[in-house]
Amino acid sequence: MLKKMLVGITLCGLVLTTSPFVNAQESLRIAVEGAYPPFNMRDADGSLKGFDVEIANALCTQMNTECTVVTQDWDGMIPGLLTKKYDAILSSMSITEPRKKVIAFSKPYYRTNGIALKRKDNAEITGIDPASLKAKVIAGQTASIYSALLESDYGNSKVKLYASVDEAFSDLAVNRVAVVFADKIAAQQWLEQTGKECCEVVGPEISDTKVIGEGAGIGLRKADRELQTRFNNAIDEIVKNGTYKKINDKYFSFSVY
Repeated sequence: MLKKMLVGITLCGLVLTTSPFVNAQESLRIAVEGAYPPFNMRDADGSLKGFDVEIANALCTQMNTECTVVTQDWDGMIPGLLTKKYDAILSSMSITEPRKKVIAFSKPYYRTNGIALKRKDNAEITGIDPASLKAKVIAGQTASIYSALLESDYGNSKVKLYASVDEAFSDLAVNRVAVVFADKIAAQQWLEQTGKECCEVVGPEISDTKVIGEGAGIGLRKADRELQTRFNNAIDEIVKNGTYKKINDKYFSFSVY
């Protein structure tokens, strides 16, 4: 529902170093937003669930590592990683060139395009090119790939950014914004569950890798090269042994890998 600009390994009893050796039994803290269904969200009892959460647990099992999944507001994701609040970001973060200047990423663990939504009764909106949306209020999630797109390409529109994409969808439903740009899967789930009466997709899918990045990857500090390798190997293994497909099929009717 790709989403999402800037958002040491804490080892039990060990000091952070850049040594290539990492104890397979260390405890890792992995951050998710907790507000981005179906990838990561809160259940009725407050527990975390979603595709990202299950992938995180599967990767930790594969690495024989104890992990704790914690929540972090989206706009504080990368700062929290850099200040060592947690050891990895596994929260549908798109791999983009600006982000790669600040943090490292694993290989992509899923890929998806972006789309835009509008209200069905808004006949003025027929496309998503900048000329079509001149002077319109358009929205996206702050610190996301879509906020970067809106701020760079839609200077003649009124850009409104939200802490979570669900807040943007809610304002679309009540006609406070004209268009919301978001990850395809997250947007389609909202349409199916909440917005099918009011809203619809407008324009083509957004697939340019310069906009949406190379896919969603696990965000890591640049010094943590061994952890990056371990995550990459674990992604390969859960794909090979069928664990990834079981999780994928629980949430999607098609492969996102």
